[in-house]
Amino acid sequence: MTDTLPPEGTDSKPAKSFPKDRLRESLLRKVGLTPSQIQEALLAEHETDQQLDQILIAKNFLTETKCLELFSDMLGLETIDSLEGIDVPDAFIQGVPVQFARTHALIAISDLDDIVRVATHRPLDVQPMDDLSTLMGREVEAVLAPRSQIASLINRAYRHKADGVDEALQDVKDTDIISIAENIQESEDLLDSNKAPVIKLVNMLLFQALKLRASDIHLQPYADRLQVRMRIDGVLYDMESVPRRAQEAIVSRVKVMGQMDIAERRLPQDGRASIRIGDGDVDVRISTIPVAGGERIVFRILDKTTKVFTLDDIGLEADAERTIRRYINYSHGIIFVTGPTGSGKTTTLYACLDAINAPGLNILTIEDPVEYNLDGISQVQVNTKKGLTFAAGLRSFLRQDPDVMMVGEVRDGETADIAIRAALTGHLVFSTVHTNDSSSTISRLIDIGVEPYLASSSMLCIIAQRLLRTLCPNCKELVDPDQQQRFYLEDLKLTADMFPGGKIAIGRGCDECFRSGFAGRTAIYEVMPIDTVVQEQIINKSTASEIKRAALERGLRTLRMDATAKLLTGQTTPQEVLRVTQLDIT
Repeated sequence: MTDTLPPEGTDSKPAKSFPKDRLRESLLRKVGLTPSQIQEALLAEHETDQQLDQILIAKNFLTETKCLELFSDMLGLETIDSLEGIDVPDAFIQGVPVQFARTHALIAISDLDDIVRVATHRPLDVQPMDDLSTLMGREVEAVLAPRSQIASLINRAYRHKADGVDEALQDVKDTDIISIAENIQESEDLLDSNKAPVIKLVNMLLFQALKLRASDIHLQPYADRLQVRMRIDGVLYDMESVPRRAQEAIVSRVKVMGQMDIAERRLPQDGRASIRIGDGDVDVRISTIPVAGGERIVFRILDKTTKVFTLDDIGLEADAERTIRRYINYSHGIIFVTGPTGSGKTTTLYACLDAINAPGLNILTIEDPVEYNLDGISQVQVNTKKGLTFAAGLRSFLRQDPDVMMVGEVRDGETADIAIRAALTGHLVFSTVHTNDSSSTISRLIDIGVEPYLASSSMLCIIAQRLLRTLCPNCKELVDPDQQQRFYLEDLKLTADMFPGGKIAIGRGCDECFRSGFAGRTAIYEVMPIDTVVQEQIINKSTASEIKRAALERGLRTLRMDATAKLLTGQTTPQEVLRVTQLDIT
Protein backbone atom coordinates (compact mmCIF):
# COMPACT_ATOMS: atom_id res chain seq x y z
CA MET A 1 0.00 0.00 0.00
CA THR A 2 1.35 3.44 -0.91
CA ASP A 3 1.46 6.25 1.59
CA THR A 4 -1.20 8.89 1.13
CA LEU A 5 1.12 11.73 2.15
CA PRO A 6 4.83 12.10 1.32
CA PRO A 7 7.46 11.96 4.05
CA GLU A 8 8.05 15.31 5.72
CA GLY A 9 10.60 17.49 3.99
CA THR A 10 9.94 16.25 0.42
CA ASP A 11 8.42 18.34 -2.35
CA SER A 12 7.04 15.48 -4.42
CA LYS A 13 3.32 15.13 -4.91
CA PRO A 14 1.56 12.46 -2.85
CA ALA A 15 1.40 9.05 -4.45
CA LYS A 16 -1.99 7.90 -5.61
CA SER A 17 -3.96 6.90 -2.52
CA PHE A 18 -6.50 4.19 -2.01
CA PRO A 19 -10.08 5.30 -1.36
CA LYS A 20 -9.77 4.03 2.21
CA ASP A 21 -6.89 6.45 2.87
CA ARG A 22 -8.70 9.37 1.23
CA LEU A 23 -11.70 8.64 3.46
CA ARG A 24 -9.44 8.52 6.50
CA GLU A 25 -7.78 11.82 5.59
CA SER A 26 -11.18 13.46 5.19
CA LEU A 27 -12.44 12.16 8.54
CA LEU A 28 -9.21 13.06 10.34
CA ARG A 29 -9.47 16.63 9.03
CA LYS A 30 -13.11 16.69 10.11
CA VAL A 31 -12.16 16.00 13.76
CA GLY A 32 -9.57 18.80 13.72
CA LEU A 33 -6.21 17.18 12.91
CA THR A 34 -3.64 19.25 11.04
CA PRO A 35 -2.10 17.96 7.77
CA SER A 36 1.20 17.21 9.55
CA GLN A 37 -0.62 15.22 12.26
CA ILE A 38 -2.56 13.28 9.63
CA GLN A 39 0.68 12.51 7.79
CA GLU A 40 2.40 11.37 10.99
CA ALA A 41 -0.54 9.17 12.06
CA LEU A 42 -1.03 7.44 8.69
CA LEU A 43 2.71 6.85 8.24
CA ALA A 44 2.92 5.35 11.73
CA GLU A 45 0.00 3.07 10.90
CA HIS A 46 1.67 1.82 7.71
CA GLU A 47 5.08 1.36 9.32
CA THR A 48 4.13 -0.22 12.67
CA ASP A 49 1.82 -2.93 13.94
CA GLN A 50 -0.27 -0.40 15.84
CA GLN A 51 -3.86 0.38 14.93
CA LEU A 52 -4.83 3.93 13.98
CA ASP A 53 -6.92 4.46 17.13
CA GLN A 54 -3.94 3.48 19.33
CA ILE A 55 -1.67 5.89 17.44
CA LEU A 56 -4.05 8.86 17.67
CA ILE A 57 -4.48 8.49 21.44
CA ALA A 58 -0.83 7.62 22.18
CA LYS A 59 0.35 10.73 20.33
CA ASN A 60 -2.29 12.88 22.09
CA PHE A 61 -3.72 13.93 18.73
CA LEU A 62 -7.27 13.12 19.87
CA THR A 63 -9.07 12.63 23.15
CA GLU A 64 -10.86 9.32 23.61
CA THR A 65 -14.24 11.01 23.03
CA LYS A 66 -13.10 12.53 19.72
CA CYS A 67 -11.52 9.23 18.71
CA LEU A 68 -14.81 7.38 19.31
CA GLU A 69 -16.64 10.01 17.23
CA LEU A 70 -14.14 9.50 14.41
CA PHE A 71 -14.51 5.73 14.30
CA SER A 72 -18.27 5.95 14.69
CA ASP A 73 -18.31 7.95 11.43
CA MET A 74 -15.60 5.85 9.78
CA LEU A 75 -17.09 2.44 10.58
CA GLY A 76 -20.77 3.30 10.99
CA LEU A 77 -20.84 1.99 14.58
CA GLU A 78 -23.18 3.15 17.33
CA THR A 79 -21.61 5.08 20.25
CA ILE A 80 -22.95 4.83 23.80
CA ASP A 81 -21.67 7.49 26.22
CA SER A 82 -22.83 5.78 29.44
CA LEU A 83 -23.24 2.10 30.37
CA GLU A 84 -24.97 2.87 33.69
CA GLY A 85 -27.86 0.53 34.49
CA ILE A 86 -27.03 -2.01 31.76
CA ASP A 87 -27.41 -5.68 32.68
CA VAL A 88 -24.67 -7.85 31.20
CA PRO A 89 -26.06 -11.11 29.72
CA ASP A 90 -25.44 -14.15 31.94
CA ALA A 91 -24.02 -16.07 28.97
CA PHE A 92 -21.15 -13.56 28.78
CA ILE A 93 -20.37 -13.63 32.52
CA GLN A 94 -20.45 -17.45 32.63
CA GLY A 95 -18.60 -18.05 29.37
CA VAL A 96 -15.93 -15.33 29.25
CA PRO A 97 -13.10 -15.18 31.84
CA VAL A 98 -12.84 -11.86 33.65
CA GLN A 99 -9.13 -11.60 32.68
CA PHE A 100 -10.10 -11.73 28.98
CA ALA A 101 -12.78 -9.06 29.44
CA ARG A 102 -10.40 -6.76 31.35
CA THR A 103 -7.37 -7.29 29.12
CA HIS A 104 -9.26 -6.45 25.93
CA ALA A 105 -11.85 -4.08 27.54
CA LEU A 106 -14.83 -5.93 26.06
CA ILE A 107 -18.23 -6.37 27.71
CA ALA A 108 -21.55 -7.61 26.31
CA ILE A 109 -24.43 -5.17 26.73
CA SER A 110 -27.29 -7.12 25.10
CA ASP A 111 -28.10 -10.53 23.61
CA LEU A 112 -30.84 -10.41 20.97
CA ASP A 113 -31.68 -12.59 17.95
CA ASP A 114 -28.50 -14.67 18.22
CA ILE A 115 -26.32 -11.53 18.04
CA VAL A 116 -24.38 -10.36 21.09
CA ARG A 117 -23.74 -6.60 21.15
CA VAL A 118 -20.32 -5.94 22.69
CA ALA A 119 -18.99 -2.58 23.92
CA THR A 120 -15.39 -1.77 22.96
CA HIS A 121 -13.18 1.32 22.80
CA ARG A 122 -10.76 -0.28 20.31
CA PRO A 123 -12.85 -0.90 17.17
CA LEU A 124 -9.87 -1.63 14.92
CA ASP A 125 -8.52 -4.43 17.11
CA VAL A 126 -10.62 -7.21 15.58
CA GLN A 127 -8.72 -10.26 16.90
CA PRO A 128 -10.21 -10.12 20.44
CA MET A 129 -13.71 -9.78 18.92
CA ASP A 130 -13.08 -12.91 16.83
CA ASP A 131 -11.82 -14.74 19.91
CA LEU A 132 -14.89 -13.61 21.84
CA SER A 133 -17.19 -14.88 19.08
CA THR A 134 -15.45 -18.27 19.30
CA LEU A 135 -15.67 -18.31 23.12
CA MET A 136 -19.40 -17.64 23.09
CA GLY A 137 -20.21 -19.56 19.91
CA ARG A 138 -22.24 -16.57 18.76
CA GLU A 139 -22.01 -13.71 16.31
CA VAL A 140 -20.86 -10.46 17.94
CA GLU A 141 -21.54 -6.86 16.95
CA ALA A 142 -19.31 -3.99 18.12
CA VAL A 143 -20.65 -0.89 19.87
CA LEU A 144 -18.35 1.98 20.88
CA ALA A 145 -18.14 3.18 24.50
CA PRO A 146 -15.57 5.03 26.67
CA ARG A 147 -12.93 2.84 28.27
CA SER A 148 -13.80 3.99 31.81
CA GLN A 149 -17.46 3.02 31.30
CA ILE A 150 -16.45 -0.42 30.01
CA ALA A 151 -14.08 -0.99 32.96
CA SER A 152 -16.79 0.05 35.43
CA LEU A 153 -19.36 -2.29 33.86
CA ILE A 154 -16.88 -5.20 33.88
CA ASN A 155 -16.30 -4.65 37.61
CA ARG A 156 -20.03 -4.59 38.31
CA ALA A 157 -20.77 -7.63 36.15
CA TYR A 158 -18.06 -9.82 37.69
CA ARG A 159 -18.56 -8.59 41.26
CA HIS A 160 -19.91 -11.95 42.36
CA LYS A 161 -17.78 -14.11 40.08
CA ALA A 162 -14.10 -13.60 40.76
CA ASP A 163 -12.47 -16.06 38.35
CA GLY A 164 -11.50 -19.24 40.14
CA VAL A 165 -13.27 -18.33 43.38
CA ASP A 166 -16.52 -20.03 42.43
CA GLU A 167 -14.58 -23.14 41.46
CA ALA A 168 -12.67 -23.03 44.74
CA LEU A 169 -15.91 -22.69 46.66
CA GLN A 170 -17.28 -25.73 44.84
CA ASP A 171 -14.21 -27.69 45.94
CA VAL A 172 -15.12 -26.80 49.53
CA LYS A 173 -18.24 -28.93 49.32
CA ASP A 174 -19.75 -27.86 52.63
CA THR A 175 -20.09 -24.10 52.20
CA ASP A 176 -21.74 -23.43 55.56
CA ILE A 177 -19.13 -21.96 57.92
CA ILE A 178 -21.12 -22.84 61.03
CA SER A 179 -21.45 -26.51 60.10
CA ILE A 180 -17.73 -26.71 59.24
CA ALA A 181 -16.90 -25.21 62.65
CA GLU A 182 -19.13 -27.81 64.33
CA ASN A 183 -16.70 -30.50 63.12
CA ILE A 184 -13.74 -28.89 64.92
CA GLN A 185 -13.32 -30.51 68.29
CA GLU A 186 -12.28 -28.36 71.23
CA SER A 187 -9.91 -31.05 72.50
CA GLU A 188 -7.97 -31.43 69.22
CA ASP A 189 -4.19 -31.15 69.38
CA LEU A 190 -3.47 -27.51 68.49
CA LEU A 191 -0.13 -28.44 66.96
CA ASP A 192 -2.00 -30.63 64.46
CA SER A 193 -3.52 -27.67 62.66
CA ASN A 194 -3.75 -29.32 59.25
CA LYS A 195 -6.91 -31.32 59.86
CA ALA A 196 -9.50 -30.99 57.11
CA PRO A 197 -12.26 -28.98 58.90
CA VAL A 198 -9.88 -26.20 60.01
CA ILE A 199 -8.25 -25.90 56.59
CA LYS A 200 -11.67 -25.90 54.95
CA LEU A 201 -12.99 -23.16 57.24
CA VAL A 202 -10.01 -20.81 56.78
CA ASN A 203 -10.04 -21.34 53.00
CA MET A 204 -13.77 -20.68 53.04
CA LEU A 205 -13.25 -17.29 54.71
CA LEU A 206 -10.62 -16.28 52.15
CA PHE A 207 -12.72 -17.39 49.17
CA GLN A 208 -15.80 -15.55 50.47
CA ALA A 209 -13.74 -12.38 51.00
CA LEU A 210 -12.48 -12.53 47.40
CA LYS A 211 -16.00 -13.08 46.12
CA LEU A 212 -17.25 -10.03 48.03
CA ARG A 213 -14.24 -7.89 46.95
CA ALA A 214 -13.16 -7.47 50.59
CA SER A 215 -9.77 -5.89 51.27
CA ASP A 216 -9.46 -7.19 54.84
CA ILE A 217 -10.81 -10.01 57.02
CA HIS A 218 -10.97 -9.48 60.81
CA LEU A 219 -11.32 -12.38 63.27
CA GLN A 220 -12.24 -10.79 66.59
CA PRO A 221 -12.62 -12.95 69.74
CA TYR A 222 -15.55 -12.45 72.12
CA ALA A 223 -16.51 -14.36 75.25
CA ASP A 224 -18.90 -16.65 73.36
CA ARG A 225 -17.80 -16.47 69.70
CA LEU A 226 -15.18 -15.54 67.13
CA GLN A 227 -16.70 -12.72 65.08
CA VAL A 228 -15.82 -12.58 61.37
CA ARG A 229 -15.82 -9.08 59.87
CA MET A 230 -14.93 -8.01 56.33
CA ARG A 231 -13.99 -4.58 54.98
CA ILE A 232 -15.81 -3.98 51.71
CA ASP A 233 -15.38 -0.64 49.91
CA GLY A 234 -13.69 0.75 53.00
CA VAL A 235 -16.49 -0.14 55.47
CA LEU A 236 -16.46 -3.04 57.97
CA TYR A 237 -19.40 -5.46 57.93
CA ASP A 238 -20.16 -8.21 60.44
CA MET A 239 -20.38 -11.64 58.80
CA GLU A 240 -21.00 -15.08 60.32
CA SER A 241 -19.80 -15.84 63.85
CA VAL A 242 -17.70 -18.95 64.50
CA PRO A 243 -18.30 -20.92 67.74
CA ARG A 244 -15.78 -20.11 70.47
CA ARG A 245 -14.50 -23.69 70.64
CA ALA A 246 -13.04 -23.43 67.11
CA GLN A 247 -11.01 -20.30 67.92
CA GLU A 248 -7.71 -21.89 69.02
CA ALA A 249 -7.66 -24.31 66.08
CA ILE A 250 -8.28 -21.46 63.63
CA VAL A 251 -5.55 -19.28 65.17
CA SER A 252 -3.10 -22.18 64.98
CA ARG A 253 -3.99 -22.88 61.34
CA VAL A 254 -3.54 -19.20 60.42
CA LYS A 255 -0.11 -19.12 62.11
CA VAL A 256 0.97 -22.20 60.17
CA MET A 257 -0.17 -20.52 56.93
CA GLY A 258 1.77 -17.34 57.74
CA GLN A 259 4.89 -19.22 58.93
CA MET A 260 4.61 -17.70 62.40
CA ASP A 261 5.52 -19.14 65.80
CA ILE A 262 2.56 -21.31 66.72
CA ALA A 263 3.55 -21.44 70.42
CA GLU A 264 3.93 -17.66 70.89
CA ARG A 265 0.63 -16.19 72.14
CA ARG A 266 1.80 -13.21 74.16
CA LEU A 267 3.44 -11.10 71.43
CA PRO A 268 2.11 -9.64 68.14
CA GLN A 269 3.28 -11.49 65.03
CA ASP A 270 3.26 -10.79 61.30
CA GLY A 271 3.25 -13.30 58.47
CA ARG A 272 2.30 -13.71 54.85
CA ALA A 273 0.88 -16.44 52.65
CA SER A 274 -0.07 -16.92 49.00
CA ILE A 275 -3.15 -18.71 47.72
CA ARG A 276 -3.77 -19.88 44.19
CA ILE A 277 -7.03 -18.82 42.54
CA GLY A 278 -7.49 -19.99 38.96
CA ASP A 279 -4.45 -18.80 36.98
CA GLY A 280 -3.43 -16.09 39.44
CA ASP A 281 -1.97 -15.67 42.92
CA VAL A 282 -3.49 -13.77 45.81
CA ASP A 283 -1.07 -12.56 48.49
CA VAL A 284 -2.34 -12.46 52.06
CA ARG A 285 -0.60 -10.47 54.81
CA ILE A 286 -1.49 -11.76 58.27
CA SER A 287 -1.26 -9.95 61.61
CA THR A 288 -2.02 -11.43 65.03
CA ILE A 289 -2.17 -9.53 68.32
CA PRO A 290 -3.00 -10.81 71.83
CA VAL A 291 -6.22 -9.32 73.25
CA ALA A 292 -8.52 -10.12 76.15
CA GLY A 293 -10.16 -13.42 75.26
CA GLY A 294 -7.54 -14.76 72.84
CA GLU A 295 -5.73 -13.51 69.75
CA ARG A 296 -7.12 -11.14 67.16
CA ILE A 297 -6.28 -11.84 63.50
CA VAL A 298 -6.42 -9.52 60.50
CA PHE A 299 -5.82 -10.65 56.92
CA ARG A 300 -4.94 -8.02 54.30
CA ILE A 301 -5.78 -9.38 50.85
CA LEU A 302 -3.70 -8.28 47.85
CA ASP A 303 -5.26 -9.71 44.69
CA LYS A 304 -2.46 -9.61 42.11
CA THR A 305 -4.83 -10.78 39.38
CA THR A 306 -6.55 -7.38 39.51
CA LYS A 307 -5.90 -5.19 36.50
CA VAL A 308 -3.57 -2.21 36.92
CA PHE A 309 -5.72 0.86 36.32
CA THR A 310 -4.73 3.55 33.83
CA LEU A 311 -5.04 7.31 34.37
CA ASP A 312 -8.26 7.18 32.30
CA ASP A 313 -9.87 4.72 34.74
CA ILE A 314 -9.26 6.19 38.19
CA GLY A 315 -11.82 9.00 38.31
CA LEU A 316 -9.69 12.02 37.39
CA GLU A 317 -11.46 15.16 36.20
CA ALA A 318 -10.17 16.29 32.77
CA ASP A 319 -8.10 19.29 33.97
CA ALA A 320 -6.51 17.27 36.79
CA GLU A 321 -5.62 14.46 34.38
CA ARG A 322 -3.99 16.93 31.96
CA THR A 323 -1.97 18.43 34.82
CA ILE A 324 -0.77 15.03 36.02
CA ARG A 325 0.11 13.87 32.50
CA ARG A 326 2.16 17.02 32.00
CA TYR A 327 4.23 16.53 35.15
CA ILE A 328 4.81 12.77 34.87
CA ASN A 329 6.60 13.39 31.56
CA TYR A 330 9.17 15.69 33.16
CA SER A 331 12.74 14.36 33.19
CA HIS A 332 13.38 15.23 36.84
CA GLY A 333 11.61 16.34 39.98
CA ILE A 334 9.48 14.70 42.65
CA ILE A 335 5.73 14.05 42.66
CA PHE A 336 4.00 13.22 45.95
CA VAL A 337 0.68 11.38 46.32
CA THR A 338 -0.86 11.88 49.75
CA GLY A 339 -3.76 10.48 51.72
CA PRO A 340 -4.56 8.06 54.57
CA THR A 341 -4.01 4.29 54.43
CA GLY A 342 -6.35 2.66 51.94
CA SER A 343 -7.04 5.81 49.91
CA GLY A 344 -5.75 4.38 46.62
CA LYS A 345 -2.34 6.12 46.55
CA THR A 346 -0.52 3.06 45.20
CA THR A 347 -3.11 2.59 42.46
CA THR A 348 -2.56 6.19 41.33
CA LEU A 349 1.23 5.75 41.37
CA TYR A 350 0.96 2.55 39.31
CA ALA A 351 -1.30 4.35 36.83
CA CYS A 352 1.33 7.11 36.49
CA LEU A 353 4.13 4.57 35.97
CA ASP A 354 2.02 2.65 33.46
CA ALA A 355 1.43 5.88 31.50
CA ILE A 356 5.15 6.59 31.10
CA ASN A 357 6.48 3.01 30.95
CA ALA A 358 8.53 2.57 27.78
CA PRO A 359 11.56 0.51 26.69
CA GLY A 360 13.70 3.66 26.72
CA LEU A 361 13.21 4.25 30.46
CA ASN A 362 14.81 2.41 33.40
CA ILE A 363 12.08 2.42 36.08
CA LEU A 364 12.75 1.10 39.60
CA THR A 365 10.36 0.87 42.56
CA ILE A 366 10.81 0.01 46.24
CA GLU A 367 7.56 -0.91 47.97
CA ASP A 368 6.16 -2.46 51.14
CA PRO A 369 4.66 -4.69 49.88
CA VAL A 370 4.85 -5.05 46.07
CA GLU A 371 1.09 -5.03 45.43
CA TYR A 372 0.93 -5.60 41.66
CA ASN A 373 3.48 -6.79 39.13
CA LEU A 374 4.23 -4.27 36.38
CA ASP A 375 5.80 -5.50 33.14
CA GLY A 376 9.08 -3.82 32.27
CA ILE A 377 9.55 -2.29 35.74
CA SER A 378 11.99 -3.58 38.39
CA GLN A 379 10.17 -3.80 41.73
CA VAL A 380 11.93 -4.29 45.08
CA GLN A 381 10.28 -5.49 48.29
CA VAL A 382 11.28 -3.76 51.56
CA ASN A 383 12.89 -6.14 54.07
CA THR A 384 13.64 -4.26 57.30
CA LYS A 385 14.93 -7.41 59.07
CA LYS A 386 17.71 -7.63 56.49
CA GLY A 387 18.36 -3.89 56.47
CA LEU A 388 16.58 -3.17 53.18
CA THR A 389 14.65 -0.05 54.14
CA PHE A 390 13.19 2.62 51.85
CA ALA A 391 16.27 4.79 52.41
CA ALA A 392 18.75 1.94 51.82
CA GLY A 393 16.94 0.79 48.68
CA LEU A 394 16.71 4.32 47.31
CA ARG A 395 20.43 4.86 47.91
CA SER A 396 21.20 1.65 45.99
CA PHE A 397 18.87 2.67 43.15
CA LEU A 398 21.08 5.66 42.39
CA ARG A 399 23.81 3.22 41.35
CA GLN A 400 21.45 1.40 38.96
CA ASP A 401 21.35 4.16 36.31
CA PRO A 402 17.65 4.94 36.87
CA ASP A 403 15.46 7.34 34.92
CA VAL A 404 12.37 7.02 37.14
CA MET A 405 12.12 5.83 40.75
CA MET A 406 9.13 5.15 42.97
CA VAL A 407 9.49 5.07 46.76
CA GLY A 408 6.54 3.43 48.49
CA GLU A 409 6.47 5.94 51.34
CA VAL A 410 8.50 8.81 52.80
CA ARG A 411 8.44 8.02 56.52
CA ASP A 412 11.53 9.81 57.83
CA GLY A 413 13.97 12.61 57.12
CA GLU A 414 16.64 10.31 55.66
CA THR A 415 14.30 8.86 53.00
CA ALA A 416 12.90 12.31 52.20
CA ASP A 417 16.39 13.80 51.86
CA ILE A 418 17.62 11.05 49.49
CA ALA A 419 14.44 11.22 47.39
CA ILE A 420 14.60 14.99 47.03
CA ARG A 421 18.32 15.02 46.22
CA ALA A 422 17.69 12.31 43.60
CA ALA A 423 15.03 14.55 42.06
CA LEU A 424 17.51 17.44 41.95
CA THR A 425 20.17 15.34 40.23
CA GLY A 426 18.16 14.48 37.13
CA HIS A 427 15.74 11.72 38.20
CA LEU A 428 11.94 11.65 38.21
CA VAL A 429 10.79 10.40 41.64
CA PHE A 430 7.32 9.33 42.78
CA SER A 431 6.42 8.79 46.42
CA THR A 432 3.62 8.90 49.00
CA VAL A 433 3.15 10.75 52.29
CA HIS A 434 0.43 10.37 54.91
CA THR A 435 -1.12 13.84 55.23
CA ASN A 436 -4.64 15.25 55.06
CA ASP A 437 -4.33 17.41 51.96
CA SER A 438 -1.87 18.77 49.41
CA SER A 439 -0.66 21.85 51.30
CA SER A 440 -0.02 20.01 54.59
CA THR A 441 2.42 17.73 52.72
CA ILE A 442 4.83 20.66 52.47
CA SER A 443 4.64 21.27 56.23
CA ARG A 444 5.20 17.56 56.92
CA LEU A 445 8.37 17.46 54.79
CA ILE A 446 9.81 20.50 56.53
CA ASP A 447 8.84 19.03 59.95
CA ILE A 448 10.84 15.86 59.27
CA GLY A 449 13.93 17.85 58.37
CA VAL A 450 13.83 18.73 54.66
CA GLU A 451 15.32 22.17 53.99
CA PRO A 452 12.72 24.56 52.48
CA TYR A 453 15.04 25.52 49.58
CA LEU A 454 15.39 21.82 48.64
CA ALA A 455 11.65 21.19 48.86
CA SER A 456 10.75 24.23 46.75
CA SER A 457 13.22 23.46 43.98
CA SER A 458 12.54 19.71 43.69
CA MET A 459 8.75 19.26 43.95
CA LEU A 460 6.66 19.27 40.76
CA CYS A 461 3.17 18.70 42.16
CA ILE A 462 1.27 17.14 45.07
CA ILE A 463 -1.76 14.92 44.52
CA ALA A 464 -4.09 14.43 47.50
CA GLN A 465 -6.79 11.79 47.21
CA ARG A 466 -9.55 9.81 48.92
CA LEU A 467 -11.86 6.99 47.89
CA LEU A 468 -15.57 7.77 47.66
CA ARG A 469 -18.17 5.00 47.60
CA THR A 470 -20.41 5.07 44.52
CA LEU A 471 -24.08 4.15 44.42
CA CYS A 472 -25.15 0.65 43.46
CA PRO A 473 -26.56 0.83 39.90
CA ASN A 474 -28.99 -2.00 40.74
CA CYS A 475 -30.88 -0.13 43.48
CA LYS A 476 -30.01 3.49 42.70
CA GLU A 477 -32.99 5.85 42.43
CA LEU A 478 -33.77 9.56 42.36
CA VAL A 479 -35.76 11.03 45.26
CA ASP A 480 -36.77 14.40 46.63
CA PRO A 481 -34.37 15.20 49.50
CA ASP A 482 -35.91 14.91 52.97
CA GLN A 483 -35.18 17.31 55.82
CA GLN A 484 -32.06 15.45 56.98
CA GLN A 485 -30.64 15.36 53.46
CA ARG A 486 -31.32 19.08 53.07
CA PHE A 487 -29.20 19.68 56.18
CA TYR A 488 -26.39 17.64 54.61
CA LEU A 489 -26.70 19.65 51.38
CA GLU A 490 -26.60 22.88 53.38
CA ASP A 491 -23.31 21.75 54.99
CA LEU A 492 -21.96 21.31 51.44
CA LYS A 493 -23.29 24.77 50.41
CA LEU A 494 -25.69 23.11 47.95
CA THR A 495 -29.43 23.34 47.38
CA ALA A 496 -31.85 20.82 45.88
CA ASP A 497 -32.48 23.00 42.82
CA MET A 498 -28.83 22.53 41.79
CA PHE A 499 -29.65 18.87 40.98
CA PRO A 500 -31.49 17.81 37.79
CA GLY A 501 -35.22 17.97 38.55
CA GLY A 502 -34.44 18.85 42.18
CA LYS A 503 -33.87 15.15 42.98
CA ILE A 504 -30.82 13.52 44.55
CA ALA A 505 -29.62 9.95 43.98
CA ILE A 506 -29.69 7.38 46.77
CA GLY A 507 -29.16 3.62 47.02
CA ARG A 508 -32.07 1.70 48.53
CA GLY A 509 -29.94 -1.36 49.30
CA CYS A 510 -30.23 -4.77 47.63
CA ASP A 511 -28.63 -8.22 47.62
CA GLU A 512 -26.13 -7.04 44.98
CA CYS A 513 -24.65 -4.37 47.27
CA PHE A 514 -24.87 -6.12 50.64
CA ARG A 515 -27.85 -3.88 51.55
CA SER A 516 -25.53 -0.87 51.75
CA GLY A 517 -26.74 1.03 48.69
CA PHE A 518 -23.13 1.34 47.49
CA ALA A 519 -21.10 -0.76 45.08
CA GLY A 520 -17.51 0.11 44.22
CA ARG A 521 -15.53 3.28 44.79
CA THR A 522 -14.11 6.13 42.76
CA ALA A 523 -11.24 8.43 43.68
CA ILE A 524 -11.49 12.15 44.35
CA TYR A 525 -8.41 14.31 43.79
CA GLU A 526 -6.78 17.59 44.78
CA VAL A 527 -3.91 18.33 42.40
CA MET A 528 -1.67 21.24 43.44
CA PRO A 529 1.18 22.17 41.05
CA ILE A 530 4.23 23.64 42.78
CA ASP A 531 4.34 26.89 40.82
CA THR A 532 6.49 29.94 41.51
CA VAL A 533 3.99 31.29 44.07
CA VAL A 534 4.09 28.08 46.11
CA GLN A 535 7.89 27.93 45.80
CA GLU A 536 8.18 31.42 47.31
CA GLN A 537 5.74 30.46 50.10
CA ILE A 538 7.83 27.37 50.93
CA ILE A 539 11.02 29.48 51.11
CA ASN A 540 9.19 31.97 53.36
CA LYS A 541 7.94 29.09 55.56
CA SER A 542 4.25 29.90 55.07
CA THR A 543 1.76 27.70 56.93
CA ALA A 544 -0.25 24.99 55.19
CA SER A 545 -3.45 27.04 55.48
CA GLU A 546 -1.80 30.09 53.90
CA ILE A 547 -0.51 27.99 51.00
CA LYS A 548 -3.93 26.42 50.48
CA ARG A 549 -5.82 29.70 50.70
CA ALA A 550 -3.57 31.26 48.04
CA ALA A 551 -3.94 28.15 45.84
CA LEU A 552 -7.73 28.36 46.13
CA GLU A 553 -7.59 31.93 44.86
CA ARG A 554 -5.63 30.67 41.83
CA GLY A 555 -8.21 27.96 41.05
CA LEU A 556 -7.24 24.91 43.15
CA ARG A 557 -9.96 22.26 43.02
CA THR A 558 -10.11 20.71 46.50
CA LEU A 559 -11.11 17.20 47.55
CA ARG A 560 -14.53 18.44 48.65
CA MET A 561 -15.06 20.31 45.37
CA ASP A 562 -14.22 17.16 43.39
CA ALA A 563 -16.51 15.06 45.59
CA THR A 564 -19.31 17.62 45.23
CA ALA A 565 -19.00 17.47 41.44
CA LYS A 566 -19.48 13.68 41.60
CA LEU A 567 -22.45 14.18 43.93
CA LEU A 568 -24.11 16.57 41.45
CA THR A 569 -23.80 13.93 38.70
CA GLY A 570 -25.56 11.34 40.86
CA GLN A 571 -22.58 9.10 41.61
CA THR A 572 -22.79 9.27 45.42
CA THR A 573 -24.72 10.76 48.36
CA PRO A 574 -24.29 13.92 50.48
CA GLN A 575 -23.62 11.77 53.58
CA GLU A 576 -20.76 10.00 51.81
CA VAL A 577 -19.17 13.29 50.70
CA LEU A 578 -19.30 14.60 54.29
CA ARG A 579 -17.88 11.32 55.63
CA VAL A 580 -14.87 11.34 53.34
CA THR A 581 -13.96 15.05 53.00
CA GLN A 582 -13.17 17.90 55.35
CA LEU A 583 -14.39 21.49 55.26
CA ASP A 584 -12.36 23.62 52.86
CA ILE A 585 -10.55 26.68 54.17
CA THR A 586 -12.79 29.72 53.73
